[in-house]
Amino acid sequence: MAEGTVYLVGAGPGDPGLLTRRALDLIARADVILYDRLIPDGALTGARRDAELVYVGKRPGDVAMAQEEINALLAELGARGKAVVRLKGGDPFVFGRGGEEAEELARAGVRFEVVPGVTSGVAAPAYAGIPVTHRDGASAVAFVTGHEDPAKDESALNWHALARFPGTLVLYMGVRNLPHIAESLIAAGRAANEPAAVVANGTLPGQRAVTAPLERIAAAVQEGGISAPAVVVVGPVSSLRDTLAWLERRPLHGQVVAVTRARAQSSELAARLVDLGAEVVETPAIRIVPRPVVGELRDAVSRIGEYVLVCLTSPNGAELLFAAMADAGAGDARAFAGSTVAAIGPGTAAALAERGIAADVVPPRSIAESLAKDLEKVPVQGRRVLIARAAEARSVLPDALRERGAQVDDVALYDTVAEPLGSAEQEGLSRATYVTFTSSSTVRFFLESGAAVPDAVRVVSIGPVTSETARELGVEVHVEAERHDIEGLVTALVADARGRGEAR
Repeated sequence: MAEGTVYLVGAGPGDPGLLTRRALDLIARADVILYDRLIPDGALTGARRDAELVYVGKRPGDVAMAQEEINALLAELGARGKAVVRLKGGDPFVFGRGGEEAEELARAGVRFEVVPGVTSGVAAPAYAGIPVTHRDGASAVAFVTGHEDPAKDESALNWHALARFPGTLVLYMGVRNLPHIAESLIAAGRAANEPAAVVANGTLPGQRAVTAPLERIAAAVQEGGISAPAVVVVGPVSSLRDTLAWLERRPLHGQVVAVTRARAQSSELAARLVDLGAEVVETPAIRIVPRPVVGELRDAVSRIGEYVLVCLTSPNGAELLFAAMADAGAGDARAFAGSTVAAIGPGTAAALAERGIAADVVPPRSIAESLAKDLEKVPVQGRRVLIARAAEARSVLPDALRERGAQVDDVALYDTVAEPLGSAEQEGLSRATYVTFTSSSTVRFFLESGAAVPDAVRVVSIGPVTSETARELGVEVHVEAERHDIEGLVTALVADARGRGEAR
C-alpha cells in the first residue's frame, strides 16, 4: 500500500458477501480506517490489530463527526503519510458524499483513490426481486435523493422532469419524505396507479419490502411498519416482485439463529445458515483452549505410529492432533500407515480427510456407544490404543476398550472453557427464533454463563448425547439431528422451520 494515500472505499449495501476483493484487501492493510454506520457486519474483522479505527457515522440526531471534520481529518492523515481507508456504505460516489471528500483531498494535494461499491439503489431492489431496468418495462433508471441538504432554499429536484422520466426512479433516503415525494410526482404528471415499492434493510436477512400503487405507497409503508434505511422504487418493474422475489423464499428467511459453538469453530455452521437465509447471532458459550504439547501428550504424538488404533471424537480433536504432531516433529498423515483410524462421526471424518486420512471406522450414530460397538471388530487385546480428545470427556469409549484388554492412552488435546456472553450477545439471543447446541459442553457452559433459552425459542441439538445433557439441565429440546454433524443439524433445523411455516 502506497504511503500517504486515502482510499474512498464503498462497503456495499449491507450483505458482507458484496464487499469487493479490493475493499477487503485495503481494509487488511490500512493504518487508519474511518467508517460509517451502515457498513456490513464483520467488515472490519480483517483490519490489522494495530490499525486505528475511527467511527464517523451519522444517524438522525446523532452525528459522530461533522462532514467538514471528516474532510479535514482525511486530508491531515494523508498528509502525514498514512494509508487511510474511508469506508462508506454503498458506493462512495452515489449519495455518499465521497465527491466532497475527494475535492478536499485534491485541494490539499493528498493522493487518493476511489474503490466503487455495490450501491443499494441497485442491490436492494435486486434482492427484493425488482430489476431496475428491463427490456420490456424500463430502458432507463434515474437515481434520486429523497433527502436533500436542509440548508437549500428550495428543492433542486425537478418534479416535472422526474414525472416525465421514461424509466425507473430509485430514491435514496426517501422514506421519511415519501408522502411528499408521491404527491409531488403525481401532481407533476406521474400516473397515480403506477407500481411502486419500498425495500428496507436491503440485502440483509431482515430485509422487508412492500409494493403498492404510487398513490398508496406511503400508506402501505406506514401500515407495514417499514422504516429507514430503505430505497423507494417507482416504475412498472416494481410489479415484477411477485414473480421474481427470491430472498424471502430461502428456507430460513426470517429466522434468527443463535449459534453457541466456540467462535473459532462457528464459521461453517454460520455460513450454512446465512446461505439459507437466516440471520445468525453468535452467542459462543465455549472456547477451545489447546493444551501445551508436553508430558503425556508429547509422548503420545511422538510415538503415534506405535498405536494399533487411534480414535478421534471431534473435528477439534482431529485438527489439534495434527497440530501437536507438527509441534513435536512427529510427521504427517504417513505416520498413521499401520494404524486403524476411527472417527466418531462424519464431521470428524471430514476433518481427518482434509489432512489426508480416510477414517477406517465411522459409526452410524455419532456417540461413543456406537463407536465402541463398531470397534469390536478391531483386535486390540494387549495392544496400544490412543484416544485423543477433550479433557473431561465421557469414559464410555476408554472403558469399553480396556474391558477388551487394550492398553489405552486417553490423552487430552484441549480444554473446553466457558465464554461469558456480553451485552450484544444477550441482545441477539433475545431476538432468536432458534438456538443450536453442538455438544454437551455448549449446553452446560451456556447455562453456567447465566444465559437462558427464551420461552419462544426452539432448541436444536446435534445429537442424543447433547439432547440428554440439555434435558438433564432443564432445557427442552425441540429438534434433534438424525445425522450428528453440522450438515445434519442444519437439515433438521430447515425441516422444522419449513414444517412450522406450512402449519401456519
